[in-house]
Amino acid sequence: MDGLIEQVVVRRQGGPEELKLESLALAPPAEGQVRIRQLAIGVNFLDVYHRSGTYPLPRLPAVIGAEGVGIVEALGPGVDGLQIGQRIAYAGQPGAYAAARNLRAEYAVALPEAVPTEAAAGALLRGITAHMLFAHVRPLRAGDTVLVHAAAGGLGLVLVQWAKAQGARVIGTAGSRAKAELALAHGAERVVLYREEDFVAASREFSGGRGVDIAIDGIGGPTLLRSFDAVRPYGMAASIGQAGGMPAPVDLMQIGAPRAIAFSRPSVMRFMADPALYREGAQATLTRLAAGLQVHIGAEFPLAEAAEAHRALEEGWTAGAVLLRPACF
Repeated sequence: MDGLIEQVVVRRQGGPEELKLESLALAPPAEGQVRIRQLAIGVNFLDVYHRSGTYPLPRLPAVIGAEGVGIVEALGPGVDGLQIGQRIAYAGQPGAYAAARNLRAEYAVALPEAVPTEAAAGALLRGITAHMLFAHVRPLRAGDTVLVHAAAGGLGLVLVQWAKAQGARVIGTAGSRAKAELALAHGAERVVLYREEDFVAASREFSGGRGVDIAIDGIGGPTLLRSFDAVRPYGMAASIGQAGGMPAPVDLMQIGAPRAIAFSRPSVMRFMADPALYREGAQATLTRLAAGLQVHIGAEFPLAEAAEAHRALEEGWTAGAVLLRPACF
């Protein structure tokens, strides 16, 4: 694999058209790295934020993308515990939009044979996010009520199943009846078509008038402030993205009386920057997958069509996870 490999490069931040397929040289793996040939690459809203400039990139040009599955093809000096030919998954390491890449070995997660490549590529980052939210941000208890926005999205479907597996009751929002049916089939107890029904009123009815224990909002914009009204006093709203636009600034008066709620803006990338927490979240995800967590693959695109994958994600054309495939697959 030495020589030129296909990568999707961002040379300036902006729209999907800024994703350019280029052939670039890949150096041998450095100390503590492995080189992997990629089989499937997960597409996330995090990638959209990096491409668009919502989240600044440390340098340009850059190869974006934070998760994938591949085959180990070379070991750098000092790497133990991994073997050439082994199938691994990873998350939290930018540079995924490529046919091959070098990766810090400590972030390579060996995949059991029973875990499909597609499932791992579509679930690892989302599973670590769910673990972060329900084990660290606001520990989930049996009987809790949870509001999940975009419940039929790649992250939404994982959150719905994860919460249900812990004994919680889930109400979700969706933009179409087909997406609502998908979320219901994955364990949501109630799904609100947000264009037709007030999700705040529905959430309060669902929770017996109290409000939900936790609302997970990846939509942002005006939806975030309305999510506060769906949460019970001393419950929590967690903002994990802004697919619908940057939310207005939140001040203490908006979460204080009369709402009296907690507010969190957790970062899964910050969470995964701690290798111990990363391994904890990755193992929790593999455990959930082994226990029956279903990963719905809504669309696959060739690596060369990464721009189309971003358009589909941003326009809401897809449900479940979106994957990229290098040309040789």
